[in-house]
Order: sequence, then structure tokens, then C-alpha cells
Amino acid sequence: MAPKKPRPVPLNITPTGEGQPSTNADAASEANLEALQKKLGELDLDEQQRKRLEAFLTQKAQVGELKDDDFKPICELGAGNGGVVHKVRHKPSRLVMARKLIHLEIKPAIRNQIIRELQVLHECNSPYIVGFYGAFYSDGEISICMEHMDGGSLDQVLKEARRIPEEILGKVSIAVLRGLAYLREKHQIMHRDVKPSNILVNSRGEIKLCDFGVSGQLIDSMANSFVGTRSYMSPERLQGTHYSVQSDVWSMGLSLVELAIGRYPIPPPDAKELEAIFGRPVLDGAGTEGHSTSSRPRPPGRPISGHGMDSRPAMAIFELLDYIVNEPPPKLPHGVFTSDFQDFVTKCLIKNPADRADLKMLMGHTFIKRAEVDEPGQANSLPLAPPHLRYCCHKAFSSFKPKRATADHTDNDFLVMCGLDMFIKMNEFMKLNCYSYMCLCRYTVDAKSETF
Repeated sequence: MAPKKPRPVPLNITPTGEGQPSTNADAASEANLEALQKKLGELDLDEQQRKRLEAFLTQKAQVGELKDDDFKPICELGAGNGGVVHKVRHKPSRLVMARKLIHLEIKPAIRNQIIRELQVLHECNSPYIVGFYGAFYSDGEISICMEHMDGGSLDQVLKEARRIPEEILGKVSIAVLRGLAYLREKHQIMHRDVKPSNILVNSRGEIKLCDFGVSGQLIDSMANSFVGTRSYMSPERLQGTHYSVQSDVWSMGLSLVELAIGRYPIPPPDAKELEAIFGRPVLDGAGTEGHSTSSRPRPPGRPISGHGMDSRPAMAIFELLDYIVNEPPPKLPHGVFTSDFQDFVTKCLIKNPADRADLKMLMGHTFIKRAEVDEPGQANSLPLAPPHLRYCCHKAFSSFKPKRATADHTDNDFLVMCGLDMFIKMNEFMKLNCYSYMCLCRYTVDAKSETF
């Protein structure tokens, strides 16, 4: 039997409290800095990633104990998995955070166990994982306080962008794979809930995973809240058999198809819908003009999920889960995407987990290697905008009012149209990323408000 990997040493950054003698505080701070540098040295980080992680952890050290009264709400960011996420300001530190509130009617012993289990998040320090400030219980709700990602989640981006280009999905794939590999290799845990709403982006071009299942007790306590999540589960999970990180690979593949075509891909789109999505006749993944590979016809009135070109009701959840288990997996349509991307997704969506590609195999795939070469040294982030695009944004500031994107806009138009208000608000438009417009386009921000 192979020896188990040693558990990582917790990286404890002691908050500097007022009651600490200055000499002790200085010594503790210096010791923590040395521990931090040693810990980060074990990770494969470039200089920019290392500096950003150090900056986050240094800020985190100033936060101290989290309490309900210390937060000022700014706006609601979203809801899901039984919780609501708010953008908040932590008044003592002035840091902006994302605070997830989960209402649970549970016994104190279970509540305390959940809080204990969540503490492992303090040890998850990676450029591909959303930063964690802490968790606490107050007034019947568990609060999980995280790094605020100002670009939102990819499902929110998709609602405005309609589709996400393949070049960007290459960067997304790199970040997700490296995030999953980090969780597995450093912490021996699986994510268990990979989907577009759990892939977050920010205006620095970073892409990070959130909401992974470190607390078994929390998962059990919220079991009834995960109905939507099941639509991204692998066939082996839905069948109740043994599953591994290969299940996360399936979920990533399904998410990539959704982001590429603009809607949840089960059941697959027909010829009419593919033409509406791409503006021309398109061959489906089987090489036929828009005909599903499924032996079962799409039931009348049950076309797709609630997103996309069709407004009819989504499939019933049990019908959908049966489809995932018993029908062929989705594929990318031909003639729209590169063969590398198609092959990458196909290897992720093999129904038998023993035949499905693993993380190492996928990291060596041509699709990933090409995405890494596109931007040397920035493999996990979205590349910088060309100067003429940034100048275009600058010149348009005084007169342009954003509006919703359509499929007819060029990338240049799209960047200007979707990003302007956020650029103004941040006053850092020259530093933002070309592909970050996919993260920014969901905002139409009133420059006088504090809702951004």
C-alpha cells in the first residue's frame, strides 16, 4: 500500500491585535512572513502570482476575528446552493469581501463541526482558488467570507456575452485544471461542484474556483439544495457508484461546452437552434447537420435548459438526469471550433470514468499547450488588451453609454460597449484585459452609486 501524502502544514497568519505587545507582534509577524514565503515557495508560481498571494495573505492578517456587526452590505451578488452572496465591506479593515450566507436549522454540535471543517480553507492558497477570509455562525446563518471577484461568475458573464470565445476558454481550462490539481495534490480533496457559477473572474484577468466541498457535514445539511448542481454531475455520481476527481473532469467538460455554445448542452441543440446560435448552418458533434446523436427524440416542449435561444420550459430534473446517464454525451459542433478544442472536450466527456482523461493527461493536451503558448507567463490569466483597443476605450469615455451586446458586434465594439462604465469606476482602464470584457459586460454601472 502506497504511503499517504503528508498533510500540508497549516499556514497560520496571526492577526495583529491591539492587546499584543509590539515586540511580540513584530516577532510573530516576521515568523509568519517567513512561513508564508516558505509555503509559497512550494507552489509553482510566477513572480506576479506570488506577489498577489502575498498581498492577499498580508491583508488577511489584518482582518482578525470576523463578526456580524463588522460588515456593511453593498449589494447582492447572487444566490445558489442554498445561500445568498453579498458584496460587503469589512468595516475594521475596509476590505471589500464576498459574504455567502447559508441559513441552516441545525443542532449546535453540527454547526460547530461545519465551522471546524471550513477552517481547511485557510490552508488553500493558490492563484486558482478564491481566497478565504474566514467563516462564522450568527443568528441561524453560517457566513463564509471570501475574496471578492469583481468580474462575477462565468454563468453571469454568459447571460450577457451569449457565448465565450475558444481562446478565452483555453485560459479557463488551464485555471480550472490547475485549481483541481492543487486541491488534489496539496489537500487530497475533490471540488465536487465544478460548473460555470463556481468559476469566477476578476478585472485583473484571474480565473479562480470557488465553492468546493471541504465540509462533508455542510454538504449533508444542504443536500436538498443541490438539485441544480446535479445537472453537472458525472454519470457515475448520478448512479451512486464510486467516483473520483474524474467526476470533476466531466463537470468541467460539460461547463466548457455550455460556455462555448451559449446554453446548457443537454439535450443537444438541433439544426435550427445551432443556426440561430452561430448565424449559419452548422454540423453537430456527430458530423451531421444539426441532428442529435441521441436515439431518443427530444420530447415536445422539453427542448433545453432555461437559458439559450429557446424560451420553452426546461426538461424536468429527473428526465434530465436520466438523459445524462443513458444518452450519448454532448459534443461541440463541427466547423466552429478547432479540432484540438473538440478533442479536449470529448476526452473530458467520456461516460466511463476509467476511460475519461485525467488531470495530468489533460494538462498535456494540445489545446492546453496552445493556450499556454499564446501568452507566456500568463497562462492562468486573460491576456492584455492591445494598445489601440485601450485607447479606443479612453476616447469613448466622455460620450458612450453602454447597452446590451448583440451577436453582430465585433470584439472591438464589444470591449468598448461592455467595459466602459467599469473602466470609469475603477479608473484603471489601461491595465485591464482584453478578454476581461467577458467578465465586465454584465455591468451597467451608475458611476455615482456604490453598487459596483
